[in-house]
Formats: sequence, structure tokens, C-alpha cells
Amino acid sequence: MKSLDKTSYGRDGLAAYACHADNSKGRLFEEPESPTRTPFQRDRDRIIHSTAFRRLKHKTQVFVHHVGDHYRTRLTHSIEVSQIARSLARALRVDEDLAESLALSHDFGHTPFGHVGEDVLDELMQGYGGFDHNAQSLRIVTMLEQQYAEFDGLNLCWETLEGLVKHNGPVVGEIPQTFTDFNELWDLELGSHASLEAQCAAVADDIAYNAHDLDDGLRAKLFNLDQLDDVPLANDALRVVRNLYPDLESHRVRHEIVRRQITAMVEDVIVNAKANLSAIDPSTVVEVRNCGKTIVCFSDVMQMKEQGIKTFLFDKMYRSPNVMKMRDGAEIIIRDLFDVYLNETGDMPNGLQRLSMKNKSNDRPRVIADFIAGMTDSYAISEHQRLFDATPDLG
Repeated sequence: MKSLDKTSYGRDGLAAYACHADNSKGRLFEEPESPTRTPFQRDRDRIIHSTAFRRLKHKTQVFVHHVGDHYRTRLTHSIEVSQIARSLARALRVDEDLAESLALSHDFGHTPFGHVGEDVLDELMQGYGGFDHNAQSLRIVTMLEQQYAEFDGLNLCWETLEGLVKHNGPVVGEIPQTFTDFNELWDLELGSHASLEAQCAAVADDIAYNAHDLDDGLRAKLFNLDQLDDVPLANDALRVVRNLYPDLESHRVRHEIVRRQITAMVEDVIVNAKANLSAIDPSTVVEVRNCGKTIVCFSDVMQMKEQGIKTFLFDKMYRSPNVMKMRDGAEIIIRDLFDVYLNETGDMPNGLQRLSMKNKSNDRPRVIADFIAGMTDSYAISEHQRLFDATPDLG
């Protein structure tokens, strides 16, 4: 095996402030290193081969999966985030594979039916520790994925777990119990910032959904091109496209707007991050974590534009009658399933029975929350149809 020693790419050419795979803090359960992959490449591969990753295919981003084949799902969203995160990581000379791992797994903990599923599950779990999708992501990769012979979870590197927990910044204030429990087992330094790789994944998430939600909203005819005149970035792109291509079909115009918006946001983040790095001048990833601020982020001007896009999408898309109908129906489905699983044990499906037997704490509400959170939209709907005479129409 000597000839395979460190044949993988990704170890060379990184900045001093990057996470270097050779200096990883390792895994909770010690394993021999791969001769063909860095630890972060191995994490990415484990994430891609996980059950949680496959389930993202049929989990709602904004529209329930059966509404149309071309709308984003959690899976396609995560892939788009990973592409942007890699571009940012490459430009800043940090580890692309770690950034990709975090981008691909950042939504693992999301419930079926988008954010409404999380909101309802959190309400139902009050008194039992609540529900938080970031904490659920950690539960999945450290406990609930059960594929390997020698450990539960995916046994990811410390840097990947740290980035998964802290990609939105230091974890302060009311900390989910999942975080505190795991932190006692392995200190993730919750009070510090995450690596630049995690920060790349976090801002890539914002860039991706601000762009593709505009695309999906236009495709769904929740608003039209003329209504983009007052939307930051999109209005500039629309003027450019119309001047260059006055007779272009609307679906091509839509794509041209989205690609230009992504480009503008990515370039802004790169320029702003490099300016922040120049000012802070970190020489190690430890200095990045302890500098007291987020480095990879939008400029102040772009942040205001990004907020304008979010405001438009909230008003025209996330609160549109079609989306609200889905939210109302999804809330009924989640509530009904939680209630029947909690109170009528004879109706438990096999997957919930297996989870219950493996859970040593006898915490039935948490087991049920784990099971419901892991559902795809289609499975949640079919389970409701199995257990109830009438199921809401989410289309």
C-alpha cells in the first residue's frame, strides 16, 4: 500500500488559515486513515452514501415534491449549495472537500414539508427538549445513521462536526440539549466561530436559496418578471438581459437573471472575505475561530440587497396562497402523526419500532421526533393515509 500513500488531492496549496486535513483532530472512534482520500474527502463520501442524504430527494424546499419535477428539493438545493461553497473555498484557498461536506449535510436535520414541519415539531416537543434542525443534523451523523459495524453515526472528523454545529456562528444563549450532550463527550468549542470552510458553506446556502427561490417562484407564476423591477440584484440583471436579448424567451430570461445574481453575490463574498482576511491576517485556523467575527460574508451593501430579496420572497412566495395551503395541510399531517405515535402504540410502523428498541433512554417523544423528522414528504403523506380516513391535499 506504500505507493498509495497520500495520493489524494486536496492537501497542497492551501492557505495557512485553512483547515488542513493532515492536522485534523481526528474522529471520535479511531480508524485507520484511507490511503486514497483525505479525512475530509472521506467525510464527504460518507455523507453522500448516507440514508439521510438520499431522503433529501423527497423533502420540501418550498414546494412539495409532487407539485412538479423541476422545483428544488432539499437534495438539489444541497447540491447547488455545495457547488457555490466549493467555488468560495477555492478562491480563498481553504479546503474544498470540507466545505463540500458541510454544504451537502447542512440540511440533514430538516423535517418533511420544509420549515413548517420544524415549527410544528418544535411546538409538539416543548416539555421534551424542543426540536431544532441543526441539532437534528448532529443527531443524525452521530447517532441515527446506523450502517457501520463498529459505531453508530458516520464517525465524521471533528472539523466536520464543528462546522455542522457552528456554520451559522458561535452557539450561545439557549443551547439545544443535543449540542450540550455531545459537547461533554467531545468539545466542539461552541463559543468560537467555525472554520472558513464552514463559513463558505453557510453563505453559499444564502446565495443558493435567494437565487433558486426566485427561479422557482417565477416558474410557479407566483410573480412575474415585471415584478422584479424593485428587487435588488434581480432588477439589474433583468435590465441587462433585456437590453442584450430583447426577444429572449421568458424561461431563458429567468435563468440569465439567476446566474447573474449568483455571480454577483459570489464575487461580493470573495472580495469582502479577502478584505477581512487582510485586516485580521490570521496565520492559523485557531486564529480564524477566535477572531470574534464572521470572515466569509457579504459586504454591507450586498447584505442590504440580500435582505431586499428575502423580503420580496417572503411576501410574494413564502406567504402566497399556494404555499400557505401546503403549510396548513402539512401542519395537520405532522400533528396527527405525532399524536397517534405517542398515544396509540399499536399503530407504530416498523421503522419507529426499531428506533424505539434501539433507544436506551426510554424517551418516547424524542424517538417519535427522530422518526418524523427523518420522513420524506411522500412517506409522511402515505403514513397519514394509512392511519386516517382523510389526508389534506397539499397540491
